[in-house]
Amino acid sequence: MSGRDDFFSKEASLINRSKRELADGRDKDPIYKLRLLCFSRGATGILGLARTFRNMDDDGSKALNYEEFHKGIKDTGLESTDDEIRDMFTKFDEDNDGSINMTEFLLKLRPPMPQSRLDIIDKAFKKIDRTGDGVITVEDLRTVYSVKDHPKYLSGEMTENEILTQFLNNFEGGRGNLDGKVTKEEFQNYYATISASIDNDAYFDLVMRRAYKL
Repeated sequence: MSGRDDFFSKEASLINRSKRELADGRDKDPIYKLRLLCFSRGATGILGLARTFRNMDDDGSKALNYEEFHKGIKDTGLESTDDEIRDMFTKFDEDNDGSINMTEFLLKLRPPMPQSRLDIIDKAFKKIDRTGDGVITVEDLRTVYSVKDHPKYLSGEMTENEILTQFLNNFEGGRGNLDGKVTKEEFQNYYATISASIDNDAYFDLVMRRAYKL
């Protein structure tokens, strides 16, 4: 997929920019700081945190208490003091009931995107999700992503399945469960970070269309 190289170079500059901003010593809004911490981990930063929280949601309530939130931030390896984590939690816990709704939390954490970008991300997801079940699998990917030119496929180092699974793992976050299934939310989380690294709407649109032949 051409277009991936564009993403990687943009991602690298976003990582560097975020690290510089985190180190500048200025006071920051807790939510903004958490977003920067995620950005400093690249496109899978927000994904990794989302996955960690989802895995901790033992009772399926989609709500996190302070202990779970604190553990999630620490487990994901985002450098924050206890006071900062408490500030973040308070900011996300709008109704002061001692818990955070995970979906709302992610919507706030993800950088805002214009509707045009959400639409093109949605279009790419629908194109790959051949079965229409809301989850992208290796089987879905096989029909839209050719490995024939992949250097490791040509050299015999990796099979088609291995390459496709590795491609899907990109969307799951390095610390995810890497189950080879990508939900729409994970796909959006990944591209929300990529989107933050591309200022121009038309260019974001172009890169997405090139990558997924839309």
